[in-house]
Amino acid sequence: MDDYRLLTDDEIMTLEDNGCTAEDWTNVNVAEDFRPEHIRNVSFYGEIKLGVFEKSIEVSEGFSLHSALRNATLRNVSIGDNCLIENIGTFISNYRIGDDCYISNVCSMETLSGATFGEGGNIAVLNEAGKGNVILFAGLTSNLAALMVRNAGDTGFMTAMKTMIKEDISQRYSDCGVIGDGVSITNTGEITDTNISSGCIIKGASRIVNCTIAAEPGDIVYIGTGVICDSSIITDGSSVLDGAMLRHCMVAEACHVTSGFSADSSLFFANSQLSNGEACAAFCGPFSASHHKSTLFIGCMTSFYNAGSATNFSNHAYKMGPLHYGTLARGTKTASGSHILLPAEIGPFSVCLGKITAHPDSRSLPFSYLIADDDDVAIVPGRNLITAGLYRDVVKWPRRDTRMEGSRKSLICFDWLNPDTVNAILRGKKMLEKLKENTSEDTETIVLGHCKIRRTALEKGIRLYDMALKMFVSYALKQIEDTGCQPAEAREEWCDLSGMLLPVACESDIIYKVKAKEIQTTAALLNLLRDNARLYRSRLAAYMLRLVTDLYGIEQLTSDDKARLTAEGDAARCEWLTLIKADAEKEYALGDVDKSVLEQFQARIDGELEALKGETGSKEEAE
Repeated sequence: MDDYRLLTDDEIMTLEDNGCTAEDWTNVNVAEDFRPEHIRNVSFYGEIKLGVFEKSIEVSEGFSLHSALRNATLRNVSIGDNCLIENIGTFISNYRIGDDCYISNVCSMETLSGATFGEGGNIAVLNEAGKGNVILFAGLTSNLAALMVRNAGDTGFMTAMKTMIKEDISQRYSDCGVIGDGVSITNTGEITDTNISSGCIIKGASRIVNCTIAAEPGDIVYIGTGVICDSSIITDGSSVLDGAMLRHCMVAEACHVTSGFSADSSLFFANSQLSNGEACAAFCGPFSASHHKSTLFIGCMTSFYNAGSATNFSNHAYKMGPLHYGTLARGTKTASGSHILLPAEIGPFSVCLGKITAHPDSRSLPFSYLIADDDDVAIVPGRNLITAGLYRDVVKWPRRDTRMEGSRKSLICFDWLNPDTVNAILRGKKMLEKLKENTSEDTETIVLGHCKIRRTALEKGIRLYDMALKMFVSYALKQIEDTGCQPAEAREEWCDLSGMLLPVACESDIIYKVKAKEIQTTAALLNLLRDNARLYRSRLAAYMLRLVTDLYGIEQLTSDDKARLTAEGDAARCEWLTLIKADAEKEYALGDVDKSVLEQFQARIDGELEALKGETGSKEEAE
């Protein structure tokens, strides 16, 4: 509503008869078609703008009430058309409220001078006692947050980031808070210095202070009973429910934080689900999940992660403070009762069991089991490659991406065999082969610092890694046929930016462009990240072609080479699926799985095996 007028004398008289008062009626401006009969027991202070109250508004499914304004004190407030605002305990101050809003039984809503709405705060993730390394703002994605964490020591980059984010935020600065259209706020205590996007729902929250609740159209945020949010940002289809408590946090893109979960200075991105436990200085990337009261995340970075009950991270070794932190690479799991004494670096798709105090670095031994053994840790290389759990995970994650198409801001590649994990496999295979070569055949257990590997596990690990490499080559060949891509000059190191995969050299190029001010806005930086994500398939082709040269000495792939490598990879995948099937049968034999569940799982595996055999048969017929 842009056109306002002063109240008429008759309208003022009607309002006063309805129990309304004003500090100065000339400061109350109304829409042209305004009618006063639905305004009762309201006190007006400062500059007031009111829309029309002509229609009913749905307050619950199948239950509508006429739009109205009653039992409230307003100061410097603008209200759009057809809102129902009632029973405000103290006041609403310095807010611009959109159309069709329902605000009922709220203690207070106000915006104070200098409010930042939770944006621009600099929080320290991983190193709880460290300098802030992530700047919160409504447009933050998992990839951009990972870029900041990985390059926090680069002063030029971080200074440029602060400048860009400050400029981004300044476009939203206002001397009043904003409530979008169709917002519902009911039975809520305090709302202070908080912006709320259209359509969002707040029902029964205790306190929301210095926050931004931002959502794309149709992708609403829901804040529920007993929730406390302080200096935090919640976006795009996320929900915070049932007494959860957030302080200096980001909850973005279809995350769910529920059942009393408490978090401080932590990040949660893209389909993460956190219930009951607590987090501090944690970076929970896409698909991080914890459902148990006894879980404690401190100083850890995760993605595609599942925490067993009573998982605990310790970042405080003795008396020098909570300085330590660690990374659980993509796909890691912690079993029930796991305790990891940080620092620790856990390789991709690993499983941690027991109280691990040896500070392991297993980044070059992916898909491994790490099992606490007193003060040491026993490593079973590659063991997780052939578990039913791994298979279920890599199949389910793409299906469980519940983000709306228009709200998928964090860039996620679901390839589990990808250049980053394959590079780790290559390092692991080389390490194991060297250990085997340099160790007597009579040696049953090989010791690496505080880590132990049984010789039989070492030999099996080599075979499993070789199987995975063949599967990757076959998969990549099928993905990148006819790209016309040339092999990379050398096999590149890749990184995982919390879901997004790209060569380390490309990350360095992004950092350079930010520091050189070739990129000057957050929008341009996010577009650059998207451009890099779109290049994944061609870069995968270049990587794979170089890998084939390195592994097999093939400089130029012929059709015969492709057919042979694809057949080898398909055979390896058949072996892998058969081993997965056997692992499921082993779990069934323990008596913990219903027969119907096993049969359904086996049917899926058998379907894949039949499809692979069909592919092979078709190729042989064509030849």
